[in-house]
Amino acid sequence: MTDVSEESIRTEVKEWLEENWDENLGLVEWRTLLAESGWGMPAWPKQWFGRSLPTNLANAAQDEMRKFGAVGAADSGVRMLAAATLMEHATDHQKKTLLHKIITGEDAWCQLFSEPGSGSDLAGLTTRADLKGDNWIINGQKVWTTSAHHANYGLLLARTDWDVPKHQGISYFVLDVTQPGVEVRPLRQMNGHASFNEVFMTDAVIPKNMLVGKLNGGWQVAMTTLSHERRLADGLRAIGGSGAKKAKGKIFTELAAEVKVAQQPYRWYPQRAGRPDLTVSRARETGAIDDPVIRQEVAKALTIHQASQWTARRARQAQKLGRPPGPEGSLGKLAASNVARAAALVHTLTSGTDSLLKGEDGPMNGVIAEILLSVPAVSIAGGTDEIQRNIISERVLGLPKEPRTDADGPFKDVPRNIVS
Repeated sequence: MTDVSEESIRTEVKEWLEENWDENLGLVEWRTLLAESGWGMPAWPKQWFGRSLPTNLANAAQDEMRKFGAVGAADSGVRMLAAATLMEHATDHQKKTLLHKIITGEDAWCQLFSEPGSGSDLAGLTTRADLKGDNWIINGQKVWTTSAHHANYGLLLARTDWDVPKHQGISYFVLDVTQPGVEVRPLRQMNGHASFNEVFMTDAVIPKNMLVGKLNGGWQVAMTTLSHERRLADGLRAIGGSGAKKAKGKIFTELAAEVKVAQQPYRWYPQRAGRPDLTVSRARETGAIDDPVIRQEVAKALTIHQASQWTARRARQAQKLGRPPGPEGSLGKLAASNVARAAALVHTLTSGTDSLLKGEDGPMNGVIAEILLSVPAVSIAGGTDEIQRNIISERVLGLPKEPRTDADGPFKDVPRNIVS
C-alpha cells in the first residue's frame, strides 16, 4: 500500500459514496453495501469485509465518509470489543459467520465475564462448559452484563478444566444469548436505573466451532478483550456509526431508533463520571465559590480532570496510529475514578444536605443526587481501582507481583464461597 496516497483514498471514497449513497435505503441495506465494499471498516483485512488499509489511510477514508454525511458501520459498544477479539483469535469460519453482521448492526453483543463470586478475581470464575458430543453445555451465572436483554451473542468465559491452576482451565466462547437455556434478569441500581443484568445459563448449548482460540487458552483471549475495553474506558464511543447526523430519509429514521435502544443503558454514565463540568457553575450558583476551601476543591477536581483528558487523548491517538493497547488504558481508568470522586466531593460541599434530595425537590431536579449515587460505580466497572493499581505496578513499574495462595494447584482444590 506504499504507493497509495491519502488524497487518492479520499477521492476513491468520495466517488464511491457519490455513486452508492442513498438516504432512502434501509440502514442494514446500506451497511451491507459498506461491508461488501470494504469501506465500512477499511483497516480490516480484505477477506474480512475491509480494505487492508494502514491505519492512517483507514482514518482518512472514515473521515471522508463523515465529511460526506454518510452513515458508517455499526462501530459502537461491545460489538467492537467482539470484533477486535475475533479478528485476532477467531477461526476463518467464525470471522465469516460473525463479522459481517457486526458491521451491519444486525447483531448486538454483550460481555459475559463477571460472576457473583468472582468479580475482580475474574480467573476465579465457576461457570462450567462440558463437552458432550459436538456441543459444549454451559451452566452458571454471570452478572453486571450491560445490554444482555437485547443481545444476540455474548463473549463468554467458562471453565473447561478443573484439574489445572485457575488461569489455565478457562476457555473463551461465543454464546447465542437468544436460546431457551439463557435467562436474562435486569438489576435495579440504587440510582434508579437498570442498565445491567444477571444472566443464568442452564444447559445452554454452544457448538464446538464457537470456541474462540485454543481450548483452555481463554485467559489470553480475554486479555485482548479487556485491553481494548480499558482503552475505551475514558468515554463512550459514538453510537450509530461514523457520519451519523440528523436528516430526513429512511436510513436516518432507522438509525435514530437504533441509537435510542443502544444509548438507553448509558443514560446515567455522565453522572457516573461525577460531572466535573458542573462544578464551577454549581459553586457560583450556591455562592460556595467564595469559600476558599471549596474553591480549592473545585480547582483540584478540574486539574485532575484536565490531566485525565490528556491521557485519554494519548490513548485515542495511539489507537488511530494502530498501536496495540498499552498502560494508558489502566491509567485512564484509574484517573476516571479519581476525577469522579473529586467532583462528587465538590457537589456535596456546594449543595450540602440538599444533595440528598431527588427529583424536583433536589438541586438540578435531582441530578446532583444521581451523581452521588452513581459515582461509586466508576471505581468498580471495567476492573476495580485495586485491579488497575496491580496492573500498573506489576506490568508498568515492574514491581513484584502480589502474593497469591491460589495460583498453583488444581482449581477444584481452591477454597471458594460456596453455600452448602
